[in-house]
Amino acid sequence: MKAGIVGLPNVGKSTLFNCLSNAKAQSANFPFCTIEPNIGVVNVPDTRLEKLESLVNPEKVIPATVEIVDIAGLVKGASKGEGLGNQFLGNIRETDAILHVLRCFDNDNVVHVDNSVDPVRDKETIDIELQLKDLETVEKKLEKVKRAARTGNKEAQKEEAVLQQLKEGLEQGISVRAISVGEDERLTYVKPLQFITDKPVLYVCNVDEEGAASGNAYVDRVKEAVAGENAEVIFLAVGMEADITELETFEERQLFLEDMGLTEPGSAKLIRGAYKLLNLETYFTAGEKEVRAWTIPVGATAPQAAGVIHTDFEKGFIRAEVIAYTDYVQFGSESKVKEAGKMRVEGKDYTVQDGDVMHFRFNV
Repeated sequence: MKAGIVGLPNVGKSTLFNCLSNAKAQSANFPFCTIEPNIGVVNVPDTRLEKLESLVNPEKVIPATVEIVDIAGLVKGASKGEGLGNQFLGNIRETDAILHVLRCFDNDNVVHVDNSVDPVRDKETIDIELQLKDLETVEKKLEKVKRAARTGNKEAQKEEAVLQQLKEGLEQGISVRAISVGEDERLTYVKPLQFITDKPVLYVCNVDEEGAASGNAYVDRVKEAVAGENAEVIFLAVGMEADITELETFEERQLFLEDMGLTEPGSAKLIRGAYKLLNLETYFTAGEKEVRAWTIPVGATAPQAAGVIHTDFEKGFIRAEVIAYTDYVQFGSESKVKEAGKMRVEGKDYTVQDGDVMHFRFNV
């Protein structure tokens, strides 16, 4: 699953990408520093994995991961191809969720493309470009559907009504994710068109060091502006996060964070936010060879979860042996969980819960 980092040029996207992935995307004080999208695979911080490691003492530990894509800065007119807009919009379309970085700090030494700091205006600039691109998509589709609807095709008439609703919403500056459409209609007519503004979004307010622990007035304005959007807002000091990643030892990083009044790097909060945004959760396998976190969509069944390990596990699924994470921690080992009668045997219809520790029985 991919989350794409978007925003205007010079808001801190590439610096944030570097913090998250420890890759070194080029980061500089001028627009369009990033042309081709950089891709990083990022570990999802999870204290449960560390706890299982301490209990099992395996040969290796493998965390869950999320793919983060650093997409070049969009500008006004991107939907018409300005600033390599079409290429960037194509890159966004390929992601599953959007991390929208907004500049929420004052610094005369960092150029702003509009020469002033206003995160709500910046958000609207990007929104308009994405909405215009989606409007183009809906108008093309509407043209075809209208022809079928005029012949009396009931299905086409139904689709036309939904597309017309989307068109009117987009023309009013409303993103597809915020347009009220029935669940069935959204699944049938909206999802297949892969609208950019239908993707879940996490607004990342890039603040200065003073705002790292509690935000600032800019962050408050962003929260107010997106209140009706069904979107998440977090804030972090991207420049400070970059400094933290340069420190060599865990102890040094912890001291730095404590001085700033923080318990963990903001990047950890962001990665977990992206994971949640993508509607993902984690189950674990735990044995002497490895303790591993596996990524599944929320609501996955036991066979689907098994299929993440290997397709044969799903095809030949017999049953799953399941231990709740809290029980594993309480009793301290798999054998003691079994003695206490807390290991469950689940079948094909079982919906995996976040944090389950699982073994699969299968036959191919």
